[in-house]
Amino acid sequence: MNVDLNCDMGEGMKNDKQLMPLISSTNIACGYHAGDEDTMKMTVESALQHHVAIGAHPGFADKEFFGRRELNQGSTEIYDLVISQINTLKKITTAFHTSLHHVKPHGALYNLAAREAPVARMIARAVYDLDPQLILYGLSGSYLVREAAAFGLHTASEVFADRTYQDNGQLTPRSESNAVIDSEEKSIAQVLQMIQEKTVTSIHSIRVPIVAQTICIHGDGKRAVTFAKNIVEALKQQQVEIKTI
Repeated sequence: MNVDLNCDMGEGMKNDKQLMPLISSTNIACGYHAGDEDTMKMTVESALQHHVAIGAHPGFADKEFFGRRELNQGSTEIYDLVISQINTLKKITTAFHTSLHHVKPHGALYNLAAREAPVARMIARAVYDLDPQLILYGLSGSYLVREAAAFGLHTASEVFADRTYQDNGQLTPRSESNAVIDSEEKSIAQVLQMIQEKTVTSIHSIRVPIVAQTICIHGDGKRAVTFAKNIVEALKQQQVEIKTI
């Protein structure tokens, strides 16, 4: 059994260098919600050193709120937003003689695409038009995964090690106090349940079916490095190999 372990990076956090050797794919901020050209270059270089798959992490142009505030934008704006950010990172990967492996929307854009088909469709269209070989990462069971598949894109159903779930399989909004898992024990237990049982227990104790192809660890988490190390060790003990999709 194997699973991909991904992390959002290039967002100005000090954890990136410690996290990179532990993961199999990285989602690099493209300058809109966080990061800039220099951080993108450094993150790409580090990913290559550790043989980590490189993905674009496009979000709303809203650094003030770290891309976690939903903005009212039309289909064309969302399409252009995604195209522009992927192209920005693609120029850098080309300069390093490598290529992009995947795309994973960030924050509010990700959550919006998970529950609204038109937004998911525009993101999938943008990725397909730019490079149909790219893998689109999306929340397990979400519109983003479905719309990407409808375009013929390869998809990766994503689950979260450090976030709680609603009864419908959506992530608990960060505006709620119980949205983030701070306990290492709870995080590991949730990861193992998602992989081994293909379910996740919601905040109301309902077991929700999920597909766990890639697990996300947020690089901006308070104990992100400790979480990652413990998850890697727990997976190793269960003979689950961490491997890029």
